[in-house]
Amino acid sequence: MMEQKEMTALNPSVGADEEQSNNEHGNSITDYGEKCNSFEANYENDFDFDYQNLDFDEEYVDTITMNELYNSVYGLKPPIVEGLLNSGVYLFVGAPKLGKSFLMAQLAYHVSTGIPLWKQFPVRQSTVLYFALEDDYCRLQRRMYKMFGTETTDNLHFAVNSHHLGDGLCEQIQGFINRHRDTRLIIIDTLQKVRDVGSDYSYQRDYEFIAAMKEIAEKTGVCIILVHHTRKQKSDDSFDMISGTNGLLGAADGAFILQKEKRTSNKATLDISGRDQQDQRLELVRNAENLTWELVKAEVELWKEPPEPLLVEIAKHITPDCPKWQGSPTELCDFLGVNLKANALTMKLNVNAGRLWNEYGIRYQNRRSHSGRVVELALNQT
Repeated sequence: MMEQKEMTALNPSVGADEEQSNNEHGNSITDYGEKCNSFEANYENDFDFDYQNLDFDEEYVDTITMNELYNSVYGLKPPIVEGLLNSGVYLFVGAPKLGKSFLMAQLAYHVSTGIPLWKQFPVRQSTVLYFALEDDYCRLQRRMYKMFGTETTDNLHFAVNSHHLGDGLCEQIQGFINRHRDTRLIIIDTLQKVRDVGSDYSYQRDYEFIAAMKEIAEKTGVCIILVHHTRKQKSDDSFDMISGTNGLLGAADGAFILQKEKRTSNKATLDISGRDQQDQRLELVRNAENLTWELVKAEVELWKEPPEPLLVEIAKHITPDCPKWQGSPTELCDFLGVNLKANALTMKLNVNAGRLWNEYGIRYQNRRSHSGRVVELALNQT
């Protein structure tokens, strides 16, 4: 059988957050359409199959090679709460009347004000939308005053009603984000309140519900938390106690499980699991005076990614005295004084562009010009 060429097409990544955008003519957006030969040209008549009659739209599979993958720049969205919460869709689950809404109000307040959560989890200050669908404004007023006194913020928005998922909820969320472009956290309390009326709770429907929320989160870079209840049956794995089918947890990016050994106790554990974060267990205690949750201890010390030497070297050179640099990859190697080949340098930067921005506030761009490849580094000075 003769050697066959593999057809490849770049599958564009989810758009980066505003912190790291892809240049139109950059290394990260290469037009592979012209490089793809037709299906018939790549496959000869060595097979006992009629390829002339194939439906190419259904049979063709978009792929990207490892080399193309490394030569693309994908923005890394900064966490909403460092070590706890990233962009995406999360479940926050616990038994009824356990204090979930108080913890959600606490999280919303800290993100909206920029005050670190429990003094050790830095937050990314942003606008927050809290759908408190089991409350009214009077109860919310008393709760927030009890918890935080008169220290208020314009960045925290409350709603006590919403549409259902199939009846305009996504449009409501998108409309709010359009009006408040710095929105990074949306809390829906509770999930049951926005389910379509009369829908069956099959695995497929549960999965589709989360998928609809994920589409918004991926498109806008926000984090959506869905508050939900546990089932009555006990389990050795706390995440098996999430009410509904496995479709909820299977589609979500992560989950929080709040549990008490005794309902009358003011102590609780918060188990955390997610796709792109370390599993954790936090021990919490409820403050009897202001009803906020306080951190007692974390059972697992968070693993921190070690510094990347190349990024450290860039941060030494891109400073307020020298906030911008532009040149070829080879010139960048000389500028930094690193012993790397030019293509290896750009690949490392392509992969670590998000870290360079999040950790050092330096924007990286890699684009093609008439004279060759151009790299640009710029310090954020806002």
